[in-house]
Amino acid sequence: MSLLLRNALLLDVESGTYQECDVRCADGRIAETGSRLAAPDGVRVVDLAGAPVLPGLIDAHVHVTAATADLGALPHSSPSYIAAHSARIMGGMLDRGFTTVRDASGADYGLSDAQAEGLVRGPRLLFCGRALSQTGGHGDTRGRGTRVSDDHPCCAGLGRVADGVDAVRAAARDELRKGAHHLKVMASGGVASPTDRIDSTQYSMDELRAIVEEATAANRYVAAHAYTARAVNRALEAGIRSIEHGNLLDDESVRLFAHHDAFLVPTLVTYWALKKEGPEYGLPADSHRKVDEVLGEGLAALERAVRGGVRTVYGSDLLGGMHHHQNEEFRLRAEVQSPLDVIRSATTTAARLLCREGEIGTTAPGAYADLIVLRGDPLTDIGFLADPRNVAGVVQGGTVVTAGAQSPFAA
Repeated sequence: MSLLLRNALLLDVESGTYQECDVRCADGRIAETGSRLAAPDGVRVVDLAGAPVLPGLIDAHVHVTAATADLGALPHSSPSYIAAHSARIMGGMLDRGFTTVRDASGADYGLSDAQAEGLVRGPRLLFCGRALSQTGGHGDTRGRGTRVSDDHPCCAGLGRVADGVDAVRAAARDELRKGAHHLKVMASGGVASPTDRIDSTQYSMDELRAIVEEATAANRYVAAHAYTARAVNRALEAGIRSIEHGNLLDDESVRLFAHHDAFLVPTLVTYWALKKEGPEYGLPADSHRKVDEVLGEGLAALERAVRGGVRTVYGSDLLGGMHHHQNEEFRLRAEVQSPLDVIRSATTTAARLLCREGEIGTTAPGAYADLIVLRGDPLTDIGFLADPRNVAGVVQGGTVVTAGAQSPFAA
């Protein structure tokens, strides 16, 4: 389907400037931008009357299968039940302006293919399958009294347990065999896992390097869950491309990010939401008590990273009924970053991390025609992105997929 948007205020995210222009979309891509573009026969024409237009947003840390904050309960749920929840979660993300997301464990090729074929309404989905975890690590959801682990691929869940260099190589190869766009490894303890400490490091350096070697051989990369500076630094030294969370990083971490050309994906909103609503949506009491260990440090870590020139990428990491807070991350980050830098973290910088430069996160001709229309200028007030009610419309692949109340697309 072809689409011509007239009188758009189009944001060039790299330069931070707006251009008053028309935007023509054809065959799912941005065909051209400019003044008074001709409307080919049969093209749908929409007058935006000067509304700001941004590239479709990218969230680089989601869990679309996390129907509950009790992650240990997921393997006991029917896969079809979880898939139904995932479809609802993904549809909500699209309505909030996110046209591409990177799943940080849980989603698989089935959901990705279903979205690509139009069977599921949602963002373009880049997946890693199951995250790799050591026994007793952040991806091991067994309680102390459970001995047997069932990582059957037909069961829902976010992690798979593998110990030793040979085992992690096999697990990495298996996820890559199933089409993973990246690999995820649990390199430290976490909030939602029942038997580890947040300040623990996980996996040996030999195991981490083996996982990186397998990803590199397949022209893919590795993301690592890590909180403390010790865990973050080990992961970076092993060659991992993106650090998820990083709430307790230090100055040496900042140096290593630059040295290894790596990315940081803070997820501030999830701790805010878990503290506020976690128990309501299934977060176990032991996990809720862990939230305070990282809640107050995330913003300080982000400020340290930004001051040191670390490339930061937008991530939300929300679980269960807390997904609706996804856009609140914009407001939280704006406490230490300029609105333009926060927008870049959800567009151009995220595209670089995902190895999709020029395809997503940009309004340049040739990119996917993923666009969001806002009710006001987020460069002057980040609230126009932090509150999804300000999203007047979403275009994905050149098709209008969301039209808010009193939207120019509603006519």
